[in-house]
Amino acid sequence: MQRNKERMLSILLVSPSILAIAVFVYGFIAWSLRVSLSNWKGLLPDYTWKGFGNYLELFQDPRFHIDVRNTLVFTVLFVSGSLILGLFLAILLDQNLRGEGFFRSLFLFPMAISFIVTGVVWRWLMNPAQGSRMSGLNLLFHNLHLDFLVNQWHLTPKWGIAAIALAAIWQMSGYIMAMYLAGLRAIPAELHEAARVDGATEFQIYRRIVLPLLKPVTLSAVVVLGHISLKVFDLIVAVAGKQLPLDVPAIYMWQTTFDGYFFGR
Repeated sequence: MQRNKERMLSILLVSPSILAIAVFVYGFIAWSLRVSLSNWKGLLPDYTWKGFGNYLELFQDPRFHIDVRNTLVFTVLFVSGSLILGLFLAILLDQNLRGEGFFRSLFLFPMAISFIVTGVVWRWLMNPAQGSRMSGLNLLFHNLHLDFLVNQWHLTPKWGIAAIALAAIWQMSGYIMAMYLAGLRAIPAELHEAARVDGATEFQIYRRIVLPLLKPVTLSAVVVLGHISLKVFDLIVAVAGKQLPLDVPAIYMWQTTFDGYFFGR
């Protein structure tokens, strides 16, 4: 009897969350699926059945092909760059570095700001203007006599998406650093000592022992970063606006829905 009461109380406590998720997550997903199969174009709802016609038109749209390619390139660069830089920073802080608390906070700071703020900052840093209007990284490279590094950044058709990924890596690498640092601190020191006794170098210790033990952390980081990369919108708009070479599905969806009022698409 007591067990049944506890079970009912548990169900009662979690039922508001289950109801909210059912309505505001899965309910809206189901509604969006229904709208995507309709011919709704305009401010007034139109649920006229169109079937998979919207999907066929979408997959045949050359712009959508560009969006998918940009998303894949951005995801690869963003995920790999954040993992590599985050792991490097974590290993650096794990060496009993003096002032570790300060540097840990410094590396984590970009995570505390939004992608919009990051985009505004990096829009100035990657200002493609030349001559007297030169600023940001281009001005720095020019003053250091590294003019071969001066470029158009996000205005470059082939490398524009890489410039956006650079800004995203700057923001998220500190978060990945914190994840890896927690994983490094969880590895027993005895494993390092035993490997050193056996004559292993530091490189071999990290390659053969540390990195394999960090696989669960890496998997979690990849899932988080992959989820973020698929939703990228505000960073691109803040840095470069709505340029076709930097177009992604989120921007396409925004313009189709709120600029063209083609809700079914």
